[in-house]
Amino acid sequence: MATFITLIDFTDQGVRQAGQSPQRADQFAQSASQAGVDVLNVYWTLGAHDGVLIFEAADDETATSVLLSLASKGNVRTQTLRAFDKAAFEKIASAAS
Repeated sequence: MATFITLIDFTDQGVRQAGQSPQRADQFAQSASQAGVDVLNVYWTLGAHDGVLIFEAADDETATSVLLSLASKGNVRTQTLRAFDKAAFEKIASAAS
């Protein structure tokens, strides 16, 4: 499974309904699970972004699909990073040498 870190920003609609954000996060985790995605953590944050989502998916296409579904609801915009743990990065770095 590939790991992804998604930075979340509320839209105007999402800010107006911020109190419902925890329930929406639960709904997202449930629908993501049905698509084979494992939501590891959801955090609400201070600073440049309103939240962080950490999840695992089989591939980029699956990750993109669940994030498009999330964004289509109109409450958030996302920026997603593909993440590598130490072992995976060591393998990548070794192949680059």
